[in-house]
Amino acid sequence: MTQQTSFAAFGLHESIIRAITEMGYETPTPIQVQAIPLVLAGSDVMGAAQTGTGKTASFGLPLLERLIPTANTSMSPARHPVRALVLTPTRELADQVHENLEAYAKYTGLRTACVFGGVDIRTQQDTLRRGVEVLVATPGRLLDHVEQRNTVLSQVQIVVLDEADRMLDMGFLPDISKILKLLPAKRQSLMFSATFSPEIKKLAANFLNNPKLVEVARENSTAKTITQKLFEVHDSEKVDALLDLLDDEMCDEAKNILVFVNSKIACRRLARTLTQYGIEADAIHGDKTQDERIKTLEAFKQGKVRVLVATDVAARGLDIADLPVVINYDVPFNAEDYVHRIGRTGRAGMKGLALTLMCPGADEKNVTAIESLIKERFKRVRLDVSSHRRPSRGPRKVYTPPPVTPVSSDPFFDEPYVPSHPEAQTESSQSSQKTPLKDQKKKPRVAALLGGLMRR
Repeated sequence: MTQQTSFAAFGLHESIIRAITEMGYETPTPIQVQAIPLVLAGSDVMGAAQTGTGKTASFGLPLLERLIPTANTSMSPARHPVRALVLTPTRELADQVHENLEAYAKYTGLRTACVFGGVDIRTQQDTLRRGVEVLVATPGRLLDHVEQRNTVLSQVQIVVLDEADRMLDMGFLPDISKILKLLPAKRQSLMFSATFSPEIKKLAANFLNNPKLVEVARENSTAKTITQKLFEVHDSEKVDALLDLLDDEMCDEAKNILVFVNSKIACRRLARTLTQYGIEADAIHGDKTQDERIKTLEAFKQGKVRVLVATDVAARGLDIADLPVVINYDVPFNAEDYVHRIGRTGRAGMKGLALTLMCPGADEKNVTAIESLIKERFKRVRLDVSSHRRPSRGPRKVYTPPPVTPVSSDPFFDEPYVPSHPEAQTESSQSSQKTPLKDQKKKPRVAALLGGLMRR
């Protein structure tokens, strides 16, 4: 296919051209050159390319072009049904895709909206009930809105699965199947992702109708703009190794560094440890609310936080203009996650650096799987780790039981019992010993009433 020199050559509407020109879009990327004409022609498309190569515009621009004839200024929600649906696996990716589509549609008159979990559903409910033509959603929250009758999907003309492989990894297949059953049988279906596993291709066979396959690079390859390095360290040395890398000239001038770990608890602990060493660090993981995640990402983008420690929840959907370094503190369990992690850097033709800490033996299997996937061999470098002095936390506190407060003494109870009439007590005691119990007559006892004395 002939390389297009400008977006105008695709025949896009002037309102779209105006918007993307303001955004600085000049020359289409390879995935856009191949995918946009196919989507404009109404074909089902299965597109594969590395992250950061412009996949969102590949389906977003022709999607809007096809919907422009339905744009109107009516205030009636019935005149603004959902005509295009984009499904994404994570909140961050949904927000990023919607932000782009909203910018593309700025002058078209088409309404866009985004719904995902973790935030108040009522705000989204009001937006949907006013009517939108383009809806970006995560599967679970979309089904919530459908069940509450906040939106209907019976007029969807185009459906997009973005990062479909990740949605399968996260267990969204049942939700996706439910959503697809709500859509018209006659529709255009698109699937875009950085990787296509055999399971994804099997799904595509059931989801797409005679799809056109678009691959602008070798399947599951990493961007050529990214320099990858692998360092061998012992597990006990990983914190010190990370500190060495952050101080190294490779990372010293980087304003933003993204560090990936495999678990939420490790994410929190590592961010806290870096902070103790005086490094501006924060964490982003699934336990944080959406508002907390948005604030953390904004602080990271603005340079208030230099190191962002993240789980794979951030591997998809993070689009940071200047992210020069990505560090894999933990080797990912899934080889495809490695491609998406390092794909956060080296975007849009910029150079990036991806560093990985590997524990010999424990991580060997996962590293081998990554090498097999990307069809490259890492040069293993033993990292000489310097010993960092741990931040002082002060002397360890030893538990000391609280002192026992003595009870005030009472002479009456402290002194030994002494009978008031010793002789009488002795005689009485002797008398009782001489007389058998069965011969002793019990004296009647009358209960004292109203404070009276006992009768003898």
